[in-house]
Amino acid sequence: MSVTGIRKVLAAVFAGLALTLLSAAPAAAQADKLKLTVAGDGAEGVTIQATYADGRRLDKVVRLVLTATGPDGQRLGPVQLEPAPEGQGFYTTGPLLSAGSWRVKVNAPAPHQSEATATVQARAAQSPPVPAPVAVTAPDRTAGRGAGAGWWPFAAAGLVLVAAAMGVAMLFGRRRTDPQND
Repeated sequence: MSVTGIRKVLAAVFAGLALTLLSAAPAAAQADKLKLTVAGDGAEGVTIQATYADGRRLDKVVRLVLTATGPDGQRLGPVQLEPAPEGQGFYTTGPLLSAGSWRVKVNAPAPHQSEATATVQARAAQSPPVPAPVAVTAPDRTAGRGAGAGWWPFAAAGLVLVAAAMGVAMLFGRRRTDPQND
């Protein structure tokens, strides 16, 4: 084989290798693309769920960036979001928005370049209703003193009388049956 033939073979090998790598790159890029789901948290915050586009759970920390436009043209952000402890790929802002309708945009940086936009209705945080006052009354000292409630002193007195009667009976009963006393 001549030098020219070796060059042609090497060129063909490198061309095939380049085509293989280039055809695999879009699939790899698609596998790392994120799907971002943006929603309100029911109060003044935003929640974001990030998964891979193919449905796999996010297995690494991605620094998402949030911007928002609110009522009266208010602007917020960019705010860099940190993952929340609630789960993999879950992000939350906490109280960030004022009451009203907000257009929220979340971006993921390269290599996961993704973007999601949603309209979020922020509401003032609700506090739990104040419980109704409970009337506090002093304990009733006469409660339970109806029929049968004060029986134990009488029962105790009856037992003492029965014990005394038995003691007297035993004492006098011994004297009568004792043959030495006759």
